[in-house]
Amino acid sequence: MFRPATLADLPAFRCGHAQDAQAGTGCTVFVAPQGATCGVDVRGGGPATRETDLLRPENMIETVHAVVLSGGSAYGLAASTGVMDELAARNIGFSVGEARVPIVVGACLFDLLVGKNAHPDAALGRTACAAAFDRSAAEPLAEGNVGAGCGASVGKLLGPEQAMKSGVGICGLRAGDLVACAIVAVNALGNVCDQSGKWIAGCRGAEGDIMAPLDAFALMAAAQAAEGQAAQGGPCANTTIGIVLTNAKITKAQATKVSSTVHDAYARAIKPVHTSNDGDTVFTFASGEITALPDTVAVLGTEAMQGAIVRAVQQAEAAYGLPAARNLAQTR
Repeated sequence: MFRPATLADLPAFRCGHAQDAQAGTGCTVFVAPQGATCGVDVRGGGPATRETDLLRPENMIETVHAVVLSGGSAYGLAASTGVMDELAARNIGFSVGEARVPIVVGACLFDLLVGKNAHPDAALGRTACAAAFDRSAAEPLAEGNVGAGCGASVGKLLGPEQAMKSGVGICGLRAGDLVACAIVAVNALGNVCDQSGKWIAGCRGAEGDIMAPLDAFALMAAAQAAEGQAAQGGPCANTTIGIVLTNAKITKAQATKVSSTVHDAYARAIKPVHTSNDGDTVFTFASGEITALPDTVAVLGTEAMQGAIVRAVQQAEAAYGLPAARNLAQTR
């Protein structure tokens, strides 16, 4: 049987947020000071990622020191530079002569249309990294409108005016000594449903209720046809980015496969998902203390990620003119 777990059950990792609430953007950092195995699976048509080629199983690097989830679209990749600087200042990374070179990978979501036209920079990345070291292992990592989820929203099929606020969600599970904790910033084009299939956040209709995605798609297609709109070739305007932290001992190839399987949670909870307007990404960061079957890690991580996605919209608060799921719940 699976049992609940928390980030406190994974002492090999440090986690921290930083955000600019006025601007509506931020970043979240996951640090393995001793290094850890990392894999990634990127889906959707518009990813903004950093150093993910290093994580291909055939490539040389076997140890990663940090994963960064950030707002700001491609501009937000700058946050990882600050994380590198902070880690190097703490003597973390590969020794190269007199230098320290930490391996930092990451992914960004598009939140430029929420709040102000701003993005995480190196300074904010460094702040988030420092916060990861300052946070007590027993202190829960905040959820909702924080870190990479500060400017996150969902349900944008009919435009940002009918969207809802989302954020960061966390869910952890364990099977014996094996632990998997999922953390995700949900910034999807589509709607989010709970485990029963009920829509809990997404594109809002004229009465403020949540529309079924197929109905919203039909309206969107009709509007585009009437206006003769062509497919847009600009930056990806959405993207859900998440990570599974685990104490499993798995290889880089196995961590990559775990990430691939965990995308099932995205498909269960977000509809539609992996579209041309999303750059959905899952990292798996494994510290290697517990021998485990990769499939067990994948199943545990998938269930945890589905729970984290639901929490990302449940824990969000109304902001930037967007209502949140808790607002709808209060009016029912």
